[in-house]
Amino acid sequence: MSTRTPPDAASPTAAAVTRPQAAPPDPVATPSRLDRRRWAWLFVLGWAAQVAVRLWLGSGQTVPVATPDESGYLFAARVLTGGPDADMSFGTVYRGGYPLLLTPAFWIGAGPVGVYRAALVINALVSAAMLPLAYLLLRRLRLRRRWSYVFAHVTALLPCVLFYSEFVLTDAILPVILVGWLLLAHAWLTAPPPAGRRASVRLTLSGTGASLLVAYAYACHTRGAILLVVHAALLGIAMVRRWRSWRDASAAALVLAAGTGAGMLLNRSLLPHMYPAGDNDLGGNVVRRLTTLDGWGWMLSLGTGQVWYQAVATGGVAAIGLVTVAFLAIRPRTAPGTPGQVRALALGLLAIVAGIAFATSAALPVEYRIGNYVYGRYLACVTPVLFMVGVAVLARASRRTLLCAACAAAGMAVMAACVVQWYAGDLLTQYTYTAYDFPETSFLTWDWTAFRLWHATLTGLVLLALAVAAAGLRRHGPLLLAGLLTLVAVGMCVTATDRIARPLVRAETAHTDLRRNVDLAKQRSIAVDWNVWWTIRLSQYYWAWWSDGSVFDARWTAPPQNVDLVVLAWPKGKPATASWPKGAPPGWHVVDGRRTVEGDWVAWSR
Repeated sequence: MSTRTPPDAASPTAAAVTRPQAAPPDPVATPSRLDRRRWAWLFVLGWAAQVAVRLWLGSGQTVPVATPDESGYLFAARVLTGGPDADMSFGTVYRGGYPLLLTPAFWIGAGPVGVYRAALVINALVSAAMLPLAYLLLRRLRLRRRWSYVFAHVTALLPCVLFYSEFVLTDAILPVILVGWLLLAHAWLTAPPPAGRRASVRLTLSGTGASLLVAYAYACHTRGAILLVVHAALLGIAMVRRWRSWRDASAAALVLAAGTGAGMLLNRSLLPHMYPAGDNDLGGNVVRRLTTLDGWGWMLSLGTGQVWYQAVATGGVAAIGLVTVAFLAIRPRTAPGTPGQVRALALGLLAIVAGIAFATSAALPVEYRIGNYVYGRYLACVTPVLFMVGVAVLARASRRTLLCAACAAAGMAVMAACVVQWYAGDLLTQYTYTAYDFPETSFLTWDWTAFRLWHATLTGLVLLALAVAAAGLRRHGPLLLAGLLTLVAVGMCVTATDRIARPLVRAETAHTDLRRNVDLAKQRSIAVDWNVWWTIRLSQYYWAWWSDGSVFDARWTAPPQNVDLVVLAWPKGKPATASWPKGAPPGWHVVDGRRTVEGDWVAWSR
């Protein structure tokens, strides 16, 4: 599909002579205004539809289940609004950029569930912005307007965009941030020298806007550090290669530095409120992995597993996109058709993919779960971009080029699967299977109880073959391709919500909810025994929303008596009253307790 020819260019009235002021409007101008108005309504209604889909799928979410991530962001947002602390010492540090976006949820939500639902509404409003952003990116990839709009909807329905918007996670907004950054960075790098004040202002806004998005991504998650490095490198290259003036590059760099500094101060302000005893030192993991041979094996193998997941989860379309981006980045400089700015952006995208995949793998502790070796969330922020590049290849490339790209994508997926099988081996069946880690591949294998590497790989390759076959049809090819990709994406999201998210909510509520037996609004402080399973501990902090949360180890420290509620581990084969070491002091009594598959606990109050 070639670039669209403007309809007015072929119109016999395009060269109409100038009319007097009293004459009726130009017949060409009126349809143009109507056309713009129609497209504006299409985007408004499309965005509203995307918001509605997200709210519908997330309607059953009432409690954090992606623990500890959701809990960490909610507690950080609570602290930013002046609420009580929550001791998450020795855990992963959750940054303040995304919680800052969630602060309005605390103004409009009533109680923990109300705040949680309000946060999901914020997620939906931001995540649905993928529709117009994807449209703009697809247009820059030279798809026609109507197909850009159709495939923008498909992109917004991908599980890496849609499913994670059902949870209080940075993954709900990071894909939108990355696509927005790419559009602004492309506009800034490729714009001609400004010929007037308006063009100069537009150029400055593109550069500073891209820097602001990067700084905000850095304030949201450590993955933003990779984007920060890539963006800073692009600014330096643009100045050295004289694509942009020293003044333009300096303005973007100054905004980047100021925004990054503000994000660092924001994140540092949360540490004493949430990590008074320190964190889990993921930076130490990175150093150990980078300085040992076994560490490099772990890092490279797990990073390859992430690339495999994105290739298979999108039916090979993102793999086509990755192969295409790599080709643009490394093709000979003598080859025509690839400006230096586009090559630099392609290299930047490759650096983002590799940086996120390998850096997150290096930081990841050994958790004895299959998700250590194959995981999709970390690269979910860049997957929509690769997917859209893959769609552009499917829709526009010649048959020979398409077949070459598809074969390269299939080969990459198979090779990545071989690396996963070689490194993980029997651990793929022996380690813990967490269904939440595999929303896409569970659908591909139709199995939500076990991970099947080669079944998922084969199904992904079959979908790739179907996509190539649909794209090869001269008539109705794009429509069939869009229908196939939409059917798969929606099927993944609906089944993941029904078979993964909703059961987790029901189980977590049954295992931890104290509201029937305790008036939590009157409990101003809660202390939880370190020996209570950590998911239950964080859920108790969540339900006791108005309470200052702290932790202690009942094996060595007596339960504090200067709090309103104490949650202790419940020893096997003993009554609930025996959970308080050496007997409860006068005035304290058991108010609730559960024996669950995650752990046993008893709540005491006075």
